[in-house]
Parts: sequence; structure tokens; C-alpha cells
Amino acid sequence: MSSSLGLTLYNLGQRREQAERQVRPPRPAGRLVWLHAPDDGSIGPMQALARRLVEEDGVPVLLTVHRDVPVHSGVVVQPPPPDNPTEARSFLDHWRPEIALFAGGQLRPAVMYEASERKIPMLVVNGRAPVFLRERDGWYPGLMRSALARFRLIMAVDEAAARAFRKGGAVLSAVAVTGRMEEDSVALPAPESERSALAKLLAARPVWFAAGVIEAEEAAVLQAHRMALQHSHRLLMILMPEDPTRAAPLSQQLEAEGCVVAQRALEEEPEADIEVFIVDNPTEYGLWYRLAPVCFLGGSLMGKGPTRDPMEAAALGSAILHGPRTGPSGPIFGRLGAARATRAVASATDLGDALGDLLAPDRAARLAQAAWAVASEGAEVTETILKRVRAIMDGDE
Repeated sequence: MSSSLGLTLYNLGQRREQAERQVRPPRPAGRLVWLHAPDDGSIGPMQALARRLVEEDGVPVLLTVHRDVPVHSGVVVQPPPPDNPTEARSFLDHWRPEIALFAGGQLRPAVMYEASERKIPMLVVNGRAPVFLRERDGWYPGLMRSALARFRLIMAVDEAAARAFRKGGAVLSAVAVTGRMEEDSVALPAPESERSALAKLLAARPVWFAAGVIEAEEAAVLQAHRMALQHSHRLLMILMPEDPTRAAPLSQQLEAEGCVVAQRALEEEPEADIEVFIVDNPTEYGLWYRLAPVCFLGGSLMGKGPTRDPMEAAALGSAILHGPRTGPSGPIFGRLGAARATRAVASATDLGDALGDLLAPDRAARLAQAAWAVASEGAEVTETILKRVRAIMDGDE
């Protein structure tokens, strides 16, 4: 496909971007799939897709993202190339992907032109709307249409998104409404024997879990617990500080204030008289989410955002309370909020009131069920995308 006038103006008028001075790691041998996640909301779904390609197909994956993310075995994580012809050619010369999938709808015309010239099949997944890079806003005649026309398939999250791609100039037959991909939210593990034993011990008690609480929030969480205790005298709080070294000082502080405390690190148990059970092993989050019908996500009230992925709790059936600071998890909270799957609070008093309300099992169950539905949605969409990717790579379409 010849370069359009818009692409020529785009490349001529652009501000030269300097690529980060880093040595690219070696390209994995054999086939390679390139996945691009342009924003925080698209990272989880693309990580889920990358994991399945590696584990089920044995295909290495290049994942380009704008920030550091956890690395799965078999997945190479890199920043995306600056969108100019020189960097696009250098990037594609090195990685030589067999197929490229772009999440959301962010358009990188220079990269996409170079990829199409090399006959690399390109797909949009989790498509919401076609947009240029923020710093490239402007009018370039025919550029959006020519960029969208290079895609073999555009998989939109809903009909409104599909209309946006059609209006932008995508080939009508290439646009399909497939829904939203699943997050990379594999349920955290927990030893069943341990879960079963603790469940029996706690069977007759209301329980909530304060997960990954930062030091600045400790007083607010404890105040909320004391408020809720006025209405539910047998309530147990399982408290996991974000910093494990806070466990012992917290225990001493609470004991000095007259609170009955147990520490898991000391092999103590949450017996019937215990009001706060302090835990400090980060590998046990899955255990506490399973045992607590309600949880509060630390870091969201007075920090920079939750210290844990909200989908961890959602996938394990724990009703979620959170503060106003959502950080990188903002898009996830947006989806959970739209499904009425979380309860937002603004202060310790709000947290205490919300906790008291959710101690009613039916109310916590409704919230948890809605969160689980959000966490589990999209599995069929990811499966559909995998089938299309496999068919294209095998030459069947």
C-alpha cells in the first residue's frame, strides 16, 4: 500500500523522537508474536494473551508497554518504538514479528506502514476507538483511513466502538464486535488444607481482610474496625501490612491500646477472643481473600493507589472496599464500579460505615458476585482471538 499524503505530512512534520539508549535483547529463535499495550487498561488483557500463547503454543511473545510490568517466562517486555520511519524500521528489522496485535485502537502510522510493507498481519483487539498518539494530535488528510485499512481484523469491545472504527475509515468487513478480553488474573493459590482448617476455626465469625495496608492508613483502618465492632462484637480483622516489618510494631501498639491481637508469624491462631489477626506473608494473599467475604484494598485511601491488583480479590469472591486513589488500577476500578461490584469510601468513617453495611452476608455476596463476573468476563473473547491468531500464523486465513 502506497504512502498517503497524510502519512508523508505526518512523518515530515513530526518532532524527531530520541529512542532510549538501550541495547535490545536478542530476538528469541523461531516464531514471534508482537503484542502492544498502549495504556494501563490494556496491559492485563495482553499479559493474559501473552501467557496463553507461550504456555499453550510455545510461541515467544514481544510485549511492548509504556512502563515496567511483571515478566512471564517466554515474554520479552520492551518499550514501543518511537513512531518515525527510522525507528520503526530498526525495531522491525530486529524483532521480525510474524503477526502484530494492537490493543485499544492507538494508531502508530509510521510503524504500521512499515509493518504492512513487510506483509506482517496486523489486528486490533479490545478495540475502543481509533486515536493517534497524544503528542501527534492534528489533522493529516486521509491518515486515519489509510492506517486503519492496513488491519486485517479489528475486534471491537461493543457496537459503539465498532462504529468509531467504521467512521474512522476501517474496511467494513474487517470490523467485528467481539467483546472485551479477559484480564491476566489467575486466581492466587492457597493450600486447601490450611484454608479448610482456618475456615472451620472462623466459621461462626464475621471476617474482613485489610490487604496491603500502607503505614499512613493503619490508623484509619483500625478506626474503621473499632466502629464496625460496635455493631458486630465478634468481628475479626485480618490485617496484612504492605511492609511485612510493620507486623510486630503494629501488634505491640494494638496490645498497648487494649486490643486482643494474634500474629501469624508467631504461629498464633485467630481464636474466638482475637480482634485483629496480623499476617505478614505476601504469598498468602490468596488464602485470606478466600476466607474473608469483605476486603479493603490498602494504598487506595491515603497512598498512590492500591498495593494489590483489585482483580485478585474479585477473582476469589471477596467483596471489595477501596478509597479514592486508584492509581494505575483506575481502568479496572472503572469497570468494577460500572458493574456495581465495589464500594468506594473517602475516609475512615466511610470505611467503618461501609464495612458495617457489608457485614450483612447477602449484601457482601451481591458485591462479590458482581466483581467475580467482571473478573471472569472475556474468557471466550480471548479464546476467539487465540483461534484467529493461530489460523493466521498457520496460513489458514
